[in-house]
Amino acid sequence: MTSTATAAEVVAAVHALGDPERAVGNSRFFKTGPGEYGEGDVFVGVRVPQLRALTKSLRGLPVDVVRTLLDDPVHEVRQVALFTATANFAAADPAGRAAWVQLYRDAVRAGRVNNWDLVDLSADPILGAWLVEQGDHRELLTWARSENLWERRVGLLGTFAFLKAQQPHALLDVAPLVIDDRRDLIQKAFGWMLRELGKRVDRRLLLGYLDAHAHAMGRTALSYATEHLSAQQRTRYRALRSPH
Repeated sequence: MTSTATAAEVVAAVHALGDPERAVGNSRFFKTGPGEYGEGDVFVGVRVPQLRALTKSLRGLPVDVVRTLLDDPVHEVRQVALFTATANFAAADPAGRAAWVQLYRDAVRAGRVNNWDLVDLSADPILGAWLVEQGDHRELLTWARSENLWERRVGLLGTFAFLKAQQPHALLDVAPLVIDDRRDLIQKAFGWMLRELGKRVDRRLLLGYLDAHAHAMGRTALSYATEHLSAQQRTRYRALRSPH
């Protein structure tokens, strides 16, 4: 498999790595049942290290081929497409990076980046990294305002690139847009990003945010955000949280 592979060849390679028993387990783990967040998604049962290994041989795959892969119904095929897009974005010149970012935006809007693992592997190193380069995080606010679960998570995870660059304002501007969202996958992402604010930028910023807002946060977000604080601090912030 090389960067000249066709979409059909990549799809066939993913299927060849599949394990039916693992596919059943993945379908349960990623909540693909009726009414669940991953409803209707299809797995063939390929381990992430296998997908990453396949991706290494696909670096340089053209945008059009990756776009076709992102339209595939199989989760792992879309995962390979996003791994490839991430690698190609990182290696591209500015014009090339712009094309990969637009591909990513289109895929998110089309509902092809439609589970937490797909968002988490791509929102930060593609969209977030691009916006750090542009010096403007306002696009993340648009994503975070969306009622769509995955678009809102993209807005949150995109702030990770800014935190890695020691820039806290993207997260602090997104925070008011998500603090009241009690969906589990938003709670976890929000708390995770707050924790990273304390770890990567300045713990005082995290503590200041918690002093002002812990009372309004959901239980899960607060738990994630305070994970690396002392037991005494965690107890104090839990006590501030409103029971409602």
